[in-house]
Amino acid sequence: MPFEIRPVWSADYQALGQVTADVYRVAYPPIEETAAAVREMYDVTDRVAGSETTFVAVDGGKIVGGVSFLLAGAKDGHAARPGEGEFRLLAVDEAARGRGVGRALVQACLDRAAALGLQRVVLNTGPDMLAAQRLYERMGFHLEPERDWEPVPGIRLLTYVIDVPAPRN
Repeated sequence: MPFEIRPVWSADYQALGQVTADVYRVAYPPIEETAAAVREMYDVTDRVAGSETTFVAVDGGKIVGGVSFLLAGAKDGHAARPGEGEFRLLAVDEAARGRGVGRALVQACLDRAAALGLQRVVLNTGPDMLAAQRLYERMGFHLEPERDWEPVPGIRLLTYVIDVPAPRN
């Protein structure tokens, strides 16, 4: 059975927190600030409350990925400006990679942005997240270096953007 993408349910919170923390614990160096950020990834209740929508990928009843879509001005948002949405904390369980799960989660965010009438979607990613960058570029995102930033000194995040196509009828 293929995976499905749907909005997160409260029963999914623990599994989504685990998948997200597992992915990002490996992606970032073990510095004190990052350890605190990974702990926050487990708090899916707060994450969902601060997002417009949080999507999960479900395969055979198991959460294998997730992403949160935010509007400009959201508490946990960093990149979106008025008329834009952003997604963050895109995570796909290692065992589910290579099957299109990440692409489907990103597409869910793009579809949501189109449904809301937004002009662009923005995201931040680490310079070492090369597989994610390849995905974004294949989907049509491009770098916008003037929007790069450092959440903590020495950790630079790249900014990718894409214009949102009109909603499909």
